[in-house]
Amino acid sequence: MTKQERIENINRLSGTDVKKCMKCGKCSGRCPAFKDMDIKPHQFVSMLGKGKIDELLECKAIWNCLSCMACVERCPRGVAPAAVVEAVRETVVRMQGANGIKAEDIPPIVDELIPQQLLVSAYRKYNK
Repeated sequence: MTKQERIENINRLSGTDVKKCMKCGKCSGRCPAFKDMDIKPHQFVSMLGKGKIDELLECKAIWNCLSCMACVERCPRGVAPAAVVEAVRETVVRMQGANGIKAEDIPPIVDELIPQQLLVSAYRKYNK
């Protein structure tokens, strides 16, 4: 996959228009994982817009993001930095070949405290 194809794929997966970002930084100001992120939420959006995909694919922030969507709630323009982070994370996982979960991998007896909806959503998410 070429660099441009990866950029287009991440834009498609995130479903957000990075051109809407006005770089106000409100998303980063609300982020509870801000201190642990080497690339901040507003920088994710900006870097994707500039095509700096290699830095995003190698950063540690994709694993530190809590996916709490606080950045999405705070954005005055409707940009979703968390969706961009999730799309980059998913791209990295797919590049590593670690994507996918089989029904057989789920134990037949699951802890009673785990909601069934969690299993179904995980199965759907990791079988795209």
